[in-house]
Amino acid sequence: MANRFLPIGIQDFEDLRTRGCIYVDKTALIYKLATEGKPYFLSRPRRFGKSLLLSTMEAYFLGKKELFKGLAIETLEKEWIEYPVLKISFGADNYPDLESLKSALNLQLSDYEKLYDIKVEDRRFAPRFTNIIKGIVNQTGKKLVILIDEYDKPILDALYTEFEEQNRQELRSFYSPLKDSDKYIRFLFITGITKVSHVNIFSGLNQLNDISLDRTYSSICGISESELERYFSPEIEALANQQDMTVAETKKKLAAMYDGYHFTHDVEGVYNPFCLLKCFYSKDFGSYWFESGTPSFLVKTLQNQPLELEHLINGRIATENQFKNYDPDSKNMLAVVYQSGYLTIKDFEKEMRFYTLDFPNREVEEGFLDVLLQKFVSVPYDDVGLEINNLRIALKNCNIDKVLSIIKAAIADLPTVVKKNMCENYYESVTHLMFRMTGMRVVSELQSVAGRSDVVVATKDSVFIFELKMDKGRPFEEVAEDALKQIDDNGYCERFAVSGKKMLKVGVVFSSEGKGMVGWKVK
Repeated sequence: MANRFLPIGIQDFEDLRTRGCIYVDKTALIYKLATEGKPYFLSRPRRFGKSLLLSTMEAYFLGKKELFKGLAIETLEKEWIEYPVLKISFGADNYPDLESLKSALNLQLSDYEKLYDIKVEDRRFAPRFTNIIKGIVNQTGKKLVILIDEYDKPILDALYTEFEEQNRQELRSFYSPLKDSDKYIRFLFITGITKVSHVNIFSGLNQLNDISLDRTYSSICGISESELERYFSPEIEALANQQDMTVAETKKKLAAMYDGYHFTHDVEGVYNPFCLLKCFYSKDFGSYWFESGTPSFLVKTLQNQPLELEHLINGRIATENQFKNYDPDSKNMLAVVYQSGYLTIKDFEKEMRFYTLDFPNREVEEGFLDVLLQKFVSVPYDDVGLEINNLRIALKNCNIDKVLSIIKAAIADLPTVVKKNMCENYYESVTHLMFRMTGMRVVSELQSVAGRSDVVVATKDSVFIFELKMDKGRPFEEVAEDALKQIDDNGYCERFAVSGKKMLKVGVVFSSEGKGMVGWKVK
């Protein structure tokens, strides 16, 4: 472990290499991109190393061969031609309104105008960008490399506000010179979290090669299983020793916590690099992704589309178009949640081309569900963890009254973000959500021969089958009996009969008027 430095938070390739930090070599893929094409787009979640990737590209195109000693590209590249590089990044600031975006654009363009002594004749951003591109090429006699990092942050920062469209329009104008500057550009690479589809941000730049779901580049950001073995064996052993676990047990837990990202189907899973490195540094299995901050646009999106709640926590089957592009005018929030890294590809049905999306790993699942709980239940923030722990204990003790009393208190009233006609989906979703937070095995809409049960929870010794009903003005006893009868008539218990576990059937009744849980009956 001597002289092994983990590059936590280091986004500058030159800094990383001169410090002697561990670098997971992605340079063969960079060489392939540079030699086979020119204009690229890549969407990846935050904390996945997009900025480091662009910094590596910058060093390569600047011809800094000495930084690549011992890496794959050292032998692949024979010429090491130095190109001028123009790099635009929106990662260092927040852009809640148009003025903040204009300030950032002005600052970045001014830096290049001063560097190349380019005269500003038109203060509008698009003409200035065009002038800079042509000016650099004319001065150097070489084509220009353009790298744009987090192109969509000004849009996401203003999501669901009056400034979202204003920022989008400004960016579309700013990027417009890229369309007609092809003859000046040697290489163009754009990264972001989302891919905005409804209004073409890149003003007709239709030749952009989107490699976000490309099999070849599925691990260009992040750390694959094979890379974990190759680069981090000493760290895995140190973590195992600290946690009093075997190496095999440690690898299994690392995979459960931080692996599981798939950016296309039938490929090796990818670990979140930030979380993995933090785990190795701390020698502890923490929830590092959410500790580094929950993007505000996630909460905004959840508030905007509360009806999608049940689909997000139960897994989601979708076509590629439903999660590949973000449409700001659509009511489909799936693209934002997928591209942000909260869901990932778990399965693919080839004939119909249906994808199954679900949480990538336990860390993201727990953090995401915690965010949902804080937004959609009435339990005070400080009490959420305590109530979930109490719920876990009650389930283990088969104390149904305690279980449902906790849930009843959490959803005493319909939140303001949920309309009355949404309450059925809301009650089922939050009930499932609270059960899932316990870490027990939970399934919603479990299919049997005759029908589907609402929520099934399994502990080591017991199986709970919950049938959730809205009262719709009917007496509680009548609705509760109907729920229990449905469990029996549809044979929901039969598939668990061979387990030998204690079986509890529970009919739970909710108010159709949004007044929470009416009561429950156990059989």
